[in-house]
Amino acid sequence: MTKSTPFSYLVLPANPRPGLRDRWEGASWRHVPTLPIAHFRPESSCHRPRTRVKLVADDQGLYGLFRVEDRFVRCVHTGFQSAVYKDSCVEFFVQPRPDRGYFNFEFNCGGAILASYITDATRTADGFKAFERLSPEEGARIAVWASLPTVVSPEITEKTTWFLAFQIPLDLLSQYVGTLHLVEGSLWRANFFKCGDETSHPHWAAWHPVDALNFHLPHCFGQLMFVRDSGPLVKKPRAVKRGD
Repeated sequence: MTKSTPFSYLVLPANPRPGLRDRWEGASWRHVPTLPIAHFRPESSCHRPRTRVKLVADDQGLYGLFRVEDRFVRCVHTGFQSAVYKDSCVEFFVQPRPDRGYFNFEFNCGGAILASYITDATRTADGFKAFERLSPEEGARIAVWASLPTVVSPEITEKTTWFLAFQIPLDLLSQYVGTLHLVEGSLWRANFFKCGDETSHPHWAAWHPVDALNFHLPHCFGQLMFVRDSGPLVKKPRAVKRGD
């Protein structure tokens, strides 16, 4: 096994595969490593919510669960591809292949999604130099559960812990980057974020630190290492012996 570093996360097999409403401390998640989203940009307010995430995978998809110990929680964007980053928001950016683009999956605390496939993250007036927003049909294939209501307004100013679970099909990613097989030793690049651009206490935090107030920096991604626990994520092809 490759040696872990502070910005390498070991993605265990989904065994059992978690349900969307499975609890953080429940059987599906209890033994899964926790990834902290703790590197705040200096532009952030004094509010620094403790944010953690767990991720597992199998040959069908990726399964994640965020836990946010928050305050000043706001959520007003409800539609697919709306500006969820302006609300209390968690994000998962992932690049399955080093020679292809990356996906941004952004979720506000009410469960609304913003998602794209980006091949050139140079900023433009329309977003990025080269990107494609996921279609409503593709967005409908991403399963999301949020512990808070769809709309949170006025802002919650008391301490509040909220959760967001997601399930992303592997074949959805494969439509953009080619067929993906998660076997022992597969390496992807990724980053995880917490933000709240238009809350009363804006903040921007990352798992792997970003060197500007911009989450769309693939050179600042960490590494996902897909490993076996009781067995491989998917079976490797059987070696053909001479005489078979």
